[in-house]
Amino acid sequence: MIALLKALHIAALSVWCAGLILLPIVIQTHRRDYASRNQAGFTEFRWLTHHAYRLVLTPAAVIAISAGTVLIFALEVLDIWMLAKLVAVSGMVVVHAWLGHVIVLAGERRNAYRLPPAALALVILVPLMGLVLWLVLAKPALDDLIALFPEFLREPRGHTIPARLNPL
Repeated sequence: MIALLKALHIAALSVWCAGLILLPIVIQTHRRDYASRNQAGFTEFRWLTHHAYRLVLTPAAVIAISAGTVLIFALEVLDIWMLAKLVAVSGMVVVHAWLGHVIVLAGERRNAYRLPPAALALVILVPLMGLVLWLVLAKPALDDLIALFPEFLREPRGHTIPARLNPL
């Protein structure tokens, strides 16, 4: 069962990441070629981005995050690197939502030059994807990183930290 969950998680994550890289490229191409497009070209762009986002990217993101969450609890992964990975994935989710906003703007605005530069998403996404991959494969000991946080952030209120998570 765990192997199937991992396969589902990796497959959905692969589709999601590929779509998150491709979508800003498509939006930037539309923005650059806007003056030469006719109504049919705009309709094709709008259909492609809307359906790719709604029918491929978002379901892949939901499946990847759901399968990953089940794996965290099934394997009881409570290490610091996993928390760092979840922060990086949260960044990917924020960029995913922002790309959805840009797609809506592209469908509503007549002037594509006023769209936010979607290529900015690539500048943010590629390092986040690399960080997630590195954290999963290397599983680094980030215990020294915890010491940088103030004391009130290192101790849960009324509970204890499991010994393997407490570097102090």
